[in-house]
Amino acid sequence: MTIRVLLADDQDLVRTGLRMILECQPDVRVVGEAADGKTAVRLALELRPDVCLFDVRMPLLDGIEATRRLAGPGVADPLAVVVITTFDMDEYVYGALKAGARGFLLKDAGPELLNQAIRAAAAGDALIAPAITARLLDTFAGLGDAPARAPSEPLTEREDEVLVAVTQGLTNQEIAKTLHVSLSTVKTHVANVMTKLGARNRVEVALWAHEAKRTRR
Repeated sequence: MTIRVLLADDQDLVRTGLRMILECQPDVRVVGEAADGKTAVRLALELRPDVCLFDVRMPLLDGIEATRRLAGPGVADPLAVVVITTFDMDEYVYGALKAGARGFLLKDAGPELLNQAIRAAAAGDALIAPAITARLLDTFAGLGDAPARAPSEPLTEREDEVLVAVTQGLTNQEIAKTLHVSLSTVKTHVANVMTKLGARNRVEVALWAHEAKRTRR
């Protein structure tokens, strides 16, 4: 199955580079490009791509607001959005995740991680650059030693293994391969973990694990 991608970045050179990286993959096709957020939203609604790849800083409408309009709370049929930026700033990370993004990458992440993020988003998964997750954990570690809140129900042994894998930045597909279980089983475990922890995304899962000192086995 071909993964259809919409690119949005105000720099022609960046869009060209992203298109070249993505279309090196035999099952990925760029179906549209936009140089501003307003056009990106319009094209996304017209084309209904499998994944939207949006820059944060764009004219007319920034990438976070564009994400919110396509994937935010209250959107009946949300699209998968991956936000990519050169700016490693906490407010962008949180803004993108709160707006409904399924991924957040820096532009220096490299082709491999970019392709992983696109595939994860298309599969209904989420990928946050490991370096960003690690930095967020370091930031929160300096805010105090508040204990992690107790899960609503104890995690099973398998859920705890999935928790550690999520904290390490693995996608659902990578977790399935590592634990030798099916992808659907992993998705069920991830959903259960997030429900028990009251987490809205994988970064919040990682933060909980860090507070509970369950980031590695």
